[in-house]
This record gives sequence, C-alpha cells and structure tokens, in this order.
Amino acid sequence: MLVQLLTVGKQKEPHLLAAQDVYMKRLTPFCKFEFTQLPAVRLSDKPSEKEIQAALEQEAAAIRKAAKGTLIAMCIEGKQMSSEGFASLMTRELPMRGSAVTFVIGSSFGLSEGIKKEAFRRLSMSEMTFPHALAAVMLMEQVYRAYQIEKNSGYHK
Repeated sequence: MLVQLLTVGKQKEPHLLAAQDVYMKRLTPFCKFEFTQLPAVRLSDKPSEKEIQAALEQEAAAIRKAAKGTLIAMCIEGKQMSSEGFASLMTRELPMRGSAVTFVIGSSFGLSEGIKKEAFRRLSMSEMTFPHALAAVMLMEQVYRAYQIEKNSGYHK
C-alpha cells in the first residue's frame, strides 16, 4: 500500500527532520511511504478572514493535485482514535478502499472546508495544538505503530 503524508508548509527543525527520516526508514518494510511537502500560501502578519479563506482554497487546489488515493484530513475537529483503532483503520479498512491513502496536515490556518468534506475521514491526534513538523513525526510513528500492532510485535505495549 502507498501511504502518503502530505503537509502544507516546509519542515525546518533539524531534530524533527531527523525523526522523520527514522520513521520513513522504519516504514520501508511495511508500505511505500511518501512524504510530500507543499508550500503554504504567504499571508500578511494580520490577515483578514477573507485572505485566510482564499489562501486555504489555493492550498486545497495544490492538495487535490498532489494527494493519492483515499484522503484522510488531520484536523482538530476530527475523531480521536486509540492506536489499536488506528491500526485497524490502516491494516483492514483502508486497504479495502484502494492501494493508496493520503493523510493531509494543513497549514497553520488548517484545511479548507472543501478538503475536510471530501475526506474519507477526519482524524485528530489530540485537542492540543502541536507544531506541524511534530504532528508529522507523531503521525509517522502511529503509522509505524499500526503495522507493529498488526504484526503483534513487542513494539506496542
């Protein structure tokens, strides 16, 4: 299965980039993993709601072009899942929908309503807010954990 993590905005923190590399390597035996970063639309320091919505729509167009397969929107209002529930989604439900899934993490202003409506699922990692680069690492780890749960390894305790 192709698992794509698509983020809007560039990752810059060296320690988080290193962590991303670790999980990309760990995922190699289980799936084809792609990490795609799209540029965020630049906004003024204090953008109006109209400017934000226009930027989200521009980003949505880029997301639609880059996304592959089933779309999962990562957003604060999404459903929270246990690691076991996520493992079931990853290893049982999503493969039945096709050979590719894209998890999308929006820019600092989130995702457009259109992308959220088009998504097969809306998921949330937490009600807390995390930097996007850290959220990407956390999601990669959960994808890896899902495969480990399915394999019944000792990784998930």
